[in-house]
Amino acid sequence: MSNLGTIALTTIEGGSATLADYAGRVLLIVNVASKCGLTPQYTALEALYQRYKDRGLTVLGFPANDFAGQEPGTDQEIAKFCSTEYPVTFPLFSKIAVTGPSKHPLYQKLIAAAPEHLVHGPWRENLEKYAAAHNFPPPNPLPELLWNFEKFLIGRDGSVLARFAPDTPPDDPVLLSAVEQALAA
Repeated sequence: MSNLGTIALTTIEGGSATLADYAGRVLLIVNVASKCGLTPQYTALEALYQRYKDRGLTVLGFPANDFAGQEPGTDQEIAKFCSTEYPVTFPLFSKIAVTGPSKHPLYQKLIAAAPEHLVHGPWRENLEKYAAAHNFPPPNPLPELLWNFEKFLIGRDGSVLARFAPDTPPDDPVLLSAVEQALAA
């Protein structure tokens, strides 16, 4: 696995991990949040995981509270939420920062490897309008993450293959095609 595999991670239960633990698998890395308008994507992420896990896909969720305080809970509260509200079985990790000066090294490398989205819907424009109407700061410019539920597709060799905008649902045809191609490689 590429140098992504050496970055220290912490599971939501507090254990040590790295992406090397998933060597040889296709990964979909997602920054998640419990109180976001996109939180229902947990259902589609779990469905994607169930559909492809036996073929080598693992979805990895990284809770982050970087956007409008939409992930305020502790790791234990997040784990409980994800097991009761959205019966998630894919691996979750300890809450991290995905933007700003405290950005986790994993996200530093992911963003550097994929500074643009493969699929981009109206989410940025909608956020810009909403922020302007409510005197909030504008959304982060690319290459920074725009919001919760951005998705990075990692190949079996550890290379970053694609980045998908937050409003790209996990069952989007372009995302599914990219997953299929990565699994076939």
